[in-house]
Amino acid sequence: MRTRTKWLSALAAVAATASTAIAVLPAQAVGPDLLPLTITNNSGRSEAVHLYVLGTDIRSGRLGYVNQAGSFTPWSPGGNPPTPAPDVSIDGPGQGGTTTVQVPRFISGRVYMSFGEKLKFFLTPDGLVQPAPWAGSDPNSGILFDWSEFTYNDAGLWLNSSQVDMFAVPHAVSVTGAGGETKKTGELKSGGRDAVISGIKGQAGWDGSVVTRSDGTVLRVLAPGKAADVGKFDANYLDPYISEAWNAYTGKTLTVQPFGDRPDVKYTGRTSGDTMNFTDGSGKQVASFVKPSTSNVWGCDGALGAPNDQVVGPIARTLCAALHRSTLGRLDVQPGGGAADFYQGAITNHYSRLVHQNMVDGRAYGFAFDDVQAQESLVHDGDPRSAGITLTAFGGSAPAAAVVGAAVFEAPNRNFVLN
Repeated sequence: MRTRTKWLSALAAVAATASTAIAVLPAQAVGPDLLPLTITNNSGRSEAVHLYVLGTDIRSGRLGYVNQAGSFTPWSPGGNPPTPAPDVSIDGPGQGGTTTVQVPRFISGRVYMSFGEKLKFFLTPDGLVQPAPWAGSDPNSGILFDWSEFTYNDAGLWLNSSQVDMFAVPHAVSVTGAGGETKKTGELKSGGRDAVISGIKGQAGWDGSVVTRSDGTVLRVLAPGKAADVGKFDANYLDPYISEAWNAYTGKTLTVQPFGDRPDVKYTGRTSGDTMNFTDGSGKQVASFVKPSTSNVWGCDGALGAPNDQVVGPIARTLCAALHRSTLGRLDVQPGGGAADFYQGAITNHYSRLVHQNMVDGRAYGFAFDDVQAQESLVHDGDPRSAGITLTAFGGSAPAAAVVGAAVFEAPNRNFVLN
């Protein structure tokens, strides 16, 4: 049975920044109460597009949906077993067209886009069951769809595409601020979707991650953690590399400098047995991590769980990013290196490598903490006027992706936590 999804108010780092700002300064709303988000269809596909704007009212904590005019409605209680949610889809644009929806302030959530079929959502007494297409029993597993994540509040809009769970529908995100400047990211190179798919198929042991429908349509490439969860990928794939990287610090010191704007904050780590212990500048032990499993690395959880604090969490996210990028054990100051240094190991996250490699600007959310060293496909504006999601070509070239009155979403991947 699928688990319920909780919608959190924002990415931890964003939330912390916003709350700090509000505590110091009087709250001052910027941007319109209803932010126009324009979805542009340059996909080259003929199927009908269905849109959903789902999320949490940050003020009340209630889960609900937004209609095209920007009205938020809380979900009615569901049942156990889960009962079908009402159809709250918004008609999306045809090929070459646009659809604009209004996003109300104080919402954090997702914008889903499906081709052909509408998505099936379900309600429990205390939450919304969202699609989990990596599970074959999920009623959405045969549908071509994807989502972007956003938060819109008095600190502005955050909007991102996400490949944390899967790589499916190519799309770019954008936001336009009060000064007229438009920021855009998440756009695949021409032929990039096919390149990711063929790259994964050509990587020994990874081809099971590619999910193809009976009509030949490649629906998605599963992230390695999701593929492993359903038996489509080696559940212990990273274990040899994790042991090698962890053991490297029995004989040398790892330095973690988790804050780019505070280089004076440093922690040093050494491994004893299976435990890596970290001390601060005074020599006081501040954190300990047991050697993580492959699953812990894929999920950045368990032994690498990152609490929302200023010490353990920042060290954990740094370690997790370094293990995904196969730089731990090789680069002894972390975060370390740049994009050219990532994914160089034979055992590495080839999924994230290929997705980043095929992005126009190299940015993507290939795993949960891909924002370490700002590698994520996120746009933010503190005073937005509009935002956009552009569905781009599945193969080869497509018409230039116009940023049409850009509808704004702010959505870091970790807005959502599966329990």
